[in-house]
Amino acid sequence: MNPVVKKYQHIPPLRSLKALEASARHMSFTKAAEELFVTQAAISHQIKALEELLGTPLFERHNRSLSLTRDGKIYLQQVRDVLEKLEQASRTLIQRNRSNAITISVLPSFATKWLVKRLWKFQQQHPDIDIRVSAYDWPVDFKTEEVDIAIRYGKGNWPGLFSECLLQEEVFPVCSPQLAERFKSTSLNRMLATSNLLHDDYSSEDWEMWLKAAGLEHIDTSRGTRFSHTMMMLEAAENAQGVALGRTPLVIDDIRRGVLVAPFETRISSELAYYFVCPEGNQQLPKIQLLRQWLQEEAQETEKMARTVLENPATNDNKR
Repeated sequence: MNPVVKKYQHIPPLRSLKALEASARHMSFTKAAEELFVTQAAISHQIKALEELLGTPLFERHNRSLSLTRDGKIYLQQVRDVLEKLEQASRTLIQRNRSNAITISVLPSFATKWLVKRLWKFQQQHPDIDIRVSAYDWPVDFKTEEVDIAIRYGKGNWPGLFSECLLQEEVFPVCSPQLAERFKSTSLNRMLATSNLLHDDYSSEDWEMWLKAAGLEHIDTSRGTRFSHTMMMLEAAENAQGVALGRTPLVIDDIRRGVLVAPFETRISSELAYYFVCPEGNQQLPKIQLLRQWLQEEAQETEKMARTVLENPATNDNKR
């Protein structure tokens, strides 16, 4: 059996590294002691212990002065680099936790269609907290980017991160009221067979799943206009350019306003959902707790409103 190797067994105490850096900067154990609020004997002891650990002298001691050895000069530069990185990392974290700003990473479609429309409520309730929205298509890297939380779209399985389901979704066709009106006297099924189908990067397989659930598998889903972003697809649907596959959080506000309609009663549940995500432990920070609670309340309100709008026959009396 291989022996267990202890990690970081050659890292000296931080106080010894600080003693080395201060002594080298002043070229004096006495002045280093004054800066670090310890005795000159303590500095001398820490440097000696460091030299014993490393197996090489770092300073040449003269009668009334010091000078670095060749090994001391090389080691000092590396120690200064490490201390600077540690200082910067600590400063960044302290400033982030003391700051009243929260940076949210979110998909552009969700930001535009759901989050931004509601943020004013949070800002009214908590005027002392500034919100910064960073919208892009790729998942945020919490280790390298200055982001506090993310709203991610997926199944919730992100190792090393705290995740909590925020909004689930149903998938169903949507179109403009004008387009639905054209087929009011005939058949909405014919609308799907003859109208332009609108697609985004997520909708190809979902179109087939929805058509199967609706018993309309004969419709060709390979045709139509394709968009790289959901917002463009929904904009085309609002302008009567075709029928899009809508997702509850992204279309429910537009359906309530009458910009879009949901002509079919058939809706399928998606395996994906929107999740509140942050580094493990950060969900306990007071400002993050406030935003997390508010997001959950808004999500519950959205789901309640969606049930009312989609299940009320008056929403669209042309359903089939």
